[in-house]
Amino acid sequence: MDHAYDRVVATTRPDARSDPRDDEVVVGESRWPMAAAVVAAVVLTELLPDQLRAGPQFLLPVIAGVLLVGVVLGDPGKIDIRSRRLRMLSILLVSILVFGALWATVQLVGDLIHGSELTDSASKLLEVGFVVWLLNIVSFALLYWELDGGGAAARAHRIPTHPDLAFPQQLNPELAPANWRPRFIDYLYLAFTTATALSPTDTMPLVPWSKITMAFQSAISIVVLGLIVARAVNAFT
Repeated sequence: MDHAYDRVVATTRPDARSDPRDDEVVVGESRWPMAAAVVAAVVLTELLPDQLRAGPQFLLPVIAGVLLVGVVLGDPGKIDIRSRRLRMLSILLVSILVFGALWATVQLVGDLIHGSELTDSASKLLEVGFVVWLLNIVSFALLYWELDGGGAAARAHRIPTHPDLAFPQQLNPELAPANWRPRFIDYLYLAFTTATALSPTDTMPLVPWSKITMAFQSAISIVVLGLIVARAVNAFT
């Protein structure tokens, strides 16, 4: 009887711990939302005028396509293979897309400040400005998705004790299902709210890189939207 009691106490005591490896649950997310976002970023880039693209028209689609194929072939289906090579390919892919978005933003801001053929037409300006704004949202969503918690493959194998970004389900675990991990849609929503609310909404940045990145995205959105609206009003009048 005493031995049975000891076993019950041992399993209910707060300091009783099992092997961490026994508790590891691999929860890989589907690859297609990320791949769809990459394709969307490429399509948005191709919709831009030539003067807003970084390089020849087909340069970014070719590079992004090759890198995306490499990442998908290296880890098809669910994202759960932890590989330094695949992570470097994924980081390079996201970095190229972010660079393309920032290049388009800088060129557009230059045209808005100094004036150009593009800014003479209010309808064309609003159309191009909207594309650049969307491109920044998609690119920053991929950036948040890639950097948070060491990337999707790392998040699939463990729930970070100290996350870089605190989602509502992490702040209130009772609202989330067991073994919940953020998916790409969560980072897309984060990028959208950062670009529209210009501040954190339901997801809090906890480390320097996430705070700087969210602040930078908000600043880009303020500049782009403010200058576009001002220039478009001037063109209409």
